Order: sequence, then structure tokens, then C-alpha cells
Amino acid sequence: MTERSTLTALPEPLGKPPVGHLSRWTFDSLGLLEEGAALGPVFGLQLWRKAIVGYGPDWNRFVLGDMAGFRSKGSLSQLSPYLSAGIVATDAPAHRARRAAMNPTFHRREVTARYAEVFAGLAERHRPTGDFDASTFSSDLIRRMLTAAFVGSRFPDTVMRSFLAPLDTPLPGPLLRRPIKVRRMQHHLKRILADPEPGTLAELFATLPDGVQEMRVAIAAAYDTTAHTLAFALWELAARPELNTPDRAAAVVDETLRMYPSGWIGSRVAAQDTEFAGHAIPAGRLVLYSPYLTHRSAELWPDPTSFRPERFDQPRPAWGYIPFSAGERTCLGAGLATLMLRSAVTAFAGSRLDRVTEEIHPKGVLTLTPNGPVLLRRTPD
Repeated sequence: MTERSTLTALPEPLGKPPVGHLSRWTFDSLGLLEEGAALGPVFGLQLWRKAIVGYGPDWNRFVLGDMAGFRSKGSLSQLSPYLSAGIVATDAPAHRARRAAMNPTFHRREVTARYAEVFAGLAERHRPTGDFDASTFSSDLIRRMLTAAFVGSRFPDTVMRSFLAPLDTPLPGPLLRRPIKVRRMQHHLKRILADPEPGTLAELFATLPDGVQEMRVAIAAAYDTTAHTLAFALWELAARPELNTPDRAAAVVDETLRMYPSGWIGSRVAAQDTEFAGHAIPAGRLVLYSPYLTHRSAELWPDPTSFRPERFDQPRPAWGYIPFSAGERTCLGAGLATLMLRSAVTAFAGSRLDRVTEEIHPKGVLTLTPNGPVLLRRTPD
């Protein structure tokens, strides 16, 4: 590590004693990040604990490419009872073995072969006509898709709805413990894993130690993240009717994931003293990386605040496109989420979509979410 005499202090956005940046983080997290990014690619924040924030390919590679140096234990994901277990919370070296057991089933080719027709059918059957709230529609459709993929037709929808409902509520709702909902969900998952429906992901989880808990966390992690992304995709699609064709669905999804990454902020905890670009990072420090800032960097993405799916006709910048994180901890469900999104967007191809709501903005909460209803109108072919 570089001698401390040569290290420089981190710049910080304007804070407010004695709470530092905590109040702004609560009410205007994206604005706070953007102000920090204007100071440089690495900056400090005073939250409930000190944090270091960075963005861009070099920082992303530094943090996400070193599992031993930056650990999940103690990170932001542990604040949510929905995400504080399973592979999400597993660090090296146990993470690698557990991930190896799950990777083949979650591979893009495998999930596409299993669920492409299932998801397309669900999207076609539940596609709305007339005025609708894209957020409500997206949550309902993604819940149906997850049920079909993970547990199958025998699982009671009332249980799934009840378990996932807190993730649709404002803070602090998603962070509150829900022991009754969790126990009920796990009871029904245990019954499913005892006799998994053929073709469902339950067949995999039935073979894993703590498979019930692992599947519960996987379902929760895939729900609101994918639903919010779909709502943003439909919103943008309504303004670009020329993109509403099956052959552009993949690019529309990719660009939505760039502009509106559901995991707008990610975190690790430094396992040992280190430094980056002349800034000290002590062991135990909360380290944040931001797909939101990376994806809106003009150095990586020309005209970054414009929705331009055609940009994906060109190669993506290495470590500069991380909607599902990167490195060994890349989201296990990336292929599944992408398939759900593409299936849903394709179902609207040829329809006319119009915006009813005049304007929406992303809001950084547990995931990146629209700041209000996303009202659209669909006119059939």
C-alpha cells in the first residue's frame, strides 16, 4: 500500500452536520450521487457509517474483480431481510462452490430453452388494453413469470403475492422483518421442494443445502428489480414507436438496463487496508459502486441521458455496462431476468403505446423505481 503521506483526502458533496449525507441519501440519493460524481470518480459519503463511492470501469474492476478483498458481509444488501441470506450473502471461498452448482441451470441458453415459450404466453395473455399503470402491470406479470419458472402451477398465488407485497411498498417497508410472511413462504416452498414440478427451478433447489432459503431469496431478488425495469422499458417504448418491433426488443431491454439499472448502487466491505487512485481505503470501510453513475458517464456513453437502443449495435465498454454487477458475483439470475424482460417487451410489438402520465423520474430506493404511477395507454393492432 502507498505510504499514507502520499494519499489524498476524498472529496465529499455538501453535507449537513451532524447527520452528514444521511438525510440526502434518504430523500435524494441520485442527486447526491450526481453531485459527488462531479467531484471526481471517487468520493466520500457520511451515511450511518463512512462510505467510499466510485464509478467507471477502473473502479468497477477494482471492487468487483476482487472477491477476497471486498466482501458481501456487512454490505447494503444485508439491510434487507429479503436478501440477507443465500448465495447473495455468501463470501469466498464458499461462494464459488455454491455458484458452480447453480450456474448451469441459470445459464442463458438453459433458461431460454426452458421458459421462452412459457414467458411469451404469459405476456400475451396478460397484456393490457386501454389505460394501465405500467408499474402495477409489470409487478403482476413478473410475479406470474417467477411462479411459473421457480415453483410451477401448484404453488398458491396468495402466498406468493403476500410474500412479495412488501417489496412494492415505500421505505422502510422492504427493510422491515416479516417473520410470518417468511415462515409461510418457506413452509410452502418446502412442500414444493419435496416433490418439485418437472421443468421448474425447484428441481435444482431441491438438491441444494438450505434450498428453501436459497430459493426464497432468489425469488425476492428477481421480483421488484425486474418489474421496475419493465415499467421503465414500456415508458420509453411509448415515446419511440419505431422501436416497437420484435427485432428491437433486445436492444430496448439493454438500453433500459443502462439508463435505469435496478441495482443503481451496489456495495462491498473492504476486507483489508488498500488504496485506489491515491485514496486510502481502510479495512471495514463500506465501499459503493454505482451502475447508475457508470451508465450515465458521458466518457463511456455518448449522450448518456437519451434513450438510444441503437447504441447497442456497437460493442459495450468493458466494465462499463454492469446492470447485473460483474465479476464472479454477477447476478445469477441475469439470464432469467433478461428473458422475462424481452418476452414482455416483445408482447407489445405492433401495438400503439402512448404516455398518459406526462413525466416520470427514477428514484433510488431499495431498487431504482419510478417516482410515481407510470400511466400508459395501449391500443391493439
